[in-house]
Amino acid sequence: MKKIILALGIAILACVSCQETKTKTTTTSNEVAINPDLAVKPDSWIEKRVGEAQARLNKTDAGKIVWQAMEAHGGLDTYFKNGPLSFHFDYKPEDGSTRRNTYQTIDTWSNKARHQHVEDRSQEFGWTGEKAWKKVKDSTAFPFDMRFWALTPYYFLAQPFILDGEGVNLEKLADKTHNNTTYDAIKVTFAAGTGDAPDDYYVLYFGKDNHKLAVIRYIVSYPKYFADGGHLPEKLMTVEGTTTVDGIEFATGYKTHWLTEDEKAGEHITTIDVSDITFKKDIENSYFNIPKNAALIE
Repeated sequence: MKKIILALGIAILACVSCQETKTKTTTTSNEVAINPDLAVKPDSWIEKRVGEAQARLNKTDAGKIVWQAMEAHGGLDTYFKNGPLSFHFDYKPEDGSTRRNTYQTIDTWSNKARHQHVEDRSQEFGWTGEKAWKKVKDSTAFPFDMRFWALTPYYFLAQPFILDGEGVNLEKLADKTHNNTTYDAIKVTFAAGTGDAPDDYYVLYFGKDNHKLAVIRYIVSYPKYFADGGHLPEKLMTVEGTTTVDGIEFATGYKTHWLTEDEKAGEHITTIDVSDITFKKDIENSYFNIPKNAALIE
């Protein structure tokens, strides 16, 4: 799916100077000292970003539903304060085609990624926010488009929190029904120039009472795959189980189906298992840099 490079905006630019201290800490009068080398950000940065997202989202009916969902899943403030997110994502096509099975760590603040091979964690690939890279001993270690996949699992697992940024357009659709349950439905599109595939879209189903995400419909329009501007047929992905980690609720698995003409789940095409979900407050910013002896991915 997408590489949405979320706009960090003036809040970040204004605070960069906060890190230029003689010691290894940065503080405000109301927060605990933060080591500027760490990927976790000061509370003041997070609170400003969350406040701006809350104000923006609550201007529309669609945004209000997304904000309710963020709150129901543990809160955007808690999500960012927990630091980088690490998990094992095992994507298994039912037809026996290419499996994508990696451990990965994501800087949730700036959408940087580092993946490791499930059997040999010295073999890696990643995304710095600007460049994709790989470090492999075996050219077949990752037999798929690594740039495309660097953030794809994250943009499933981190719903609805990834919808906090600018360049994200939200539209409230008519209610949708799945397995005899009626949901609030929100269509997510992206402004031109947002990430590698701005023509991607999602349709998200949120519970009317609990406000939690139950279904993700989506297309893949990655230009490398569809140079003529086309896309795959729409898919319907159902959440299969959840877990709560440091106050944030995540899916522990998904089943993906082709979407039928009457907007039902058709043929089951993929099973995804998610495990080992943790937040890593002790990871440094440099962890997401291109490592020595790595090669760039064009």
